[in-house]
Amino acid sequence: MMRIVTAWLFGLWCWDLQAAEPKFVSGEARIQGMGDAQKLQIRTTNRLAGAIHSLQWQGREFIDSTDHGRQLQSACSFDLARPGEFWAECYNPTEAGSRRDGAGPRSSSRLLQLKQGPNWLETRSRMAFWLQPGESSEGRPALNTTALSSIELTKQVRIGWKTLPQVVDYRVTFHLPDTERHSLAQFEALTGYMPEEFDTFWKLDPASGELQPLDDGPGEQPWAVILATRDQRFAMGIWAPRQQSHPDLVPGYGRWRFARERVVKWNCVYRVRDPRQVPAGDYTFQMYVPVGTREEVRQMLGTLARE
Repeated sequence: MMRIVTAWLFGLWCWDLQAAEPKFVSGEARIQGMGDAQKLQIRTTNRLAGAIHSLQWQGREFIDSTDHGRQLQSACSFDLARPGEFWAECYNPTEAGSRRDGAGPRSSSRLLQLKQGPNWLETRSRMAFWLQPGESSEGRPALNTTALSSIELTKQVRIGWKTLPQVVDYRVTFHLPDTERHSLAQFEALTGYMPEEFDTFWKLDPASGELQPLDDGPGEQPWAVILATRDQRFAMGIWAPRQQSHPDLVPGYGRWRFARERVVKWNCVYRVRDPRQVPAGDYTFQMYVPVGTREEVRQMLGTLARE
């Protein structure tokens, strides 16, 4: 009888362990454009918890996916309502994973769901903090006490928008729970880390529709950004329409050149400030990422802005 009871208790213990173990969701997906845009392809991986590892057009790679920060991905940062200097990496949920993940095969982020069709994909993930507890960024200590944040991210990615087959329609929602207490929320709605050969930076004048050279910055400015190769044969841009869910928020478009790391970057950033408390809830942002030659990207950005 004792053996039966012991076996029954052991079975319950094993069942509890299995129930507590998170279900594995594959992050492997490949999608491509339709019709003339079939040579535009996007790939996600398990290594990055479903974040975008690769975007290729005409056989050219546009993403410098090295560690768990250099992807086409989303992140956010918060101040914990603390006075003084705000340093984004100190409390920085990141879609692809943590700094400690490095170039390794796994992500500290947790993929919860992935769905896909021929030219679209959708994921939901729980984002890891960029810094692990006890780590620091340029001498500034991490403010998080766990490796995995409570903030979830949903993204919807579709290759092709209306009559523009080489535009990636990119929508993200940051799910901010009511357990978070902040007076500043910084949403890096989307960033793209690109190989160093995309070494010419441009901004689109919204009045004339023409491109103007953009210096290295670094940092944000108000006009849509394009990063292109010197021969102008390959380029990627970023532009966001007025956000229906938060029409008062205005994006900043940033650019960076990291010479030592041999990588360049653009991003699209929104900030929410409330001295009482940044409201909990969903923060949704829609952006467009045109891919092609520099002239094609300029024309696509102009069409998008006129819609």
